[in-house]
Amino acid sequence: MTDHEQTQERAAGGLLGKVSGRAKQLVGSAFGNSQLDREGRLQQVQVEVEEEAIERSQEVDEKDAEARLAIAKAETESERREVEQELAQMSEEERIEHEQAQGKRQAKAAHAEEVREATALEREANRADRAADAIDPGQRR
Repeated sequence: MTDHEQTQERAAGGLLGKVSGRAKQLVGSAFGNSQLDREGRLQQVQVEVEEEAIERSQEVDEKDAEARLAIAKAETESERREVEQELAQMSEEERIEHEQAQGKRQAKAAHAEEVREATALEREANRADRAADAIDPGQRR
């Protein structure tokens, strides 16, 4: 049986209890039976107290559910922040790795340029040596 069905059953019993209590009160009053009149009033009060207890219990359950939801939200928010920090750290590491790789590529490119320049200078020197040999074949340096 669900909570809703139980609440309806209590309310129905509560309504029946109120009616029964009111009937006892009226009969007791009409016939001068103070004991029955008092019993009827007590029964009505008891039903009202039970209904109020049910309402308060439901309010407590709702507040409890709200508190659990607030805790879950706070935990989710905390986890979201942790994930964001991890992503930021990963992004920083990736940026550093990217810069290191770019630096290596630039160093290789600079080295290749130096090798090309050295090769060009060596060719130029060889041409100059050949030209000098052509002009004066007998003289060697």
